Amino acid sequence: MTIPADLRYTRSHEWLRAEADGTISVGITDHAQELLGDLVFIELPEVGSTLAAEQEAAVVESVKAAADVYAPIAGTVVEVNEAVVDAPEAVNQDAYAAWLFRIRPTAAADLEALLDANAYQQIVDAA
Repeated sequence: MTIPADLRYTRSHEWLRAEADGTISVGITDHAQELLGDLVFIELPEVGSTLAAEQEAAVVESVKAAADVYAPIAGTVVEVNEAVVDAPEAVNQDAYAAWLFRIRPTAAADLEALLDANAYQQIVDAA
């Protein structure tokens, strides 16, 4: 299991990457996809929808279970990754390349309040 040092994380197993255009890419961690198993369905938020931090934003379903994906920070959805809707297994193959949606944060500083790789590793180890 990998936990890239250049990303931020949530306790609910989402990862975030700051993009050059000021948006934030959001996906589920490698740990989360391992727990879920083979993904078979992904439902993404609507582009233009405004999300509060920790609001349900997407759903990922595997052969074992369904799990909500939460908005890690408040903002507006500016893009969704249709490729993962068509091929959910892409998340299993590389969880950090297969982002789910991009959000324009209400307050970019909110990103700094999230977990770094070391703090997320401690949560995974304690589980």
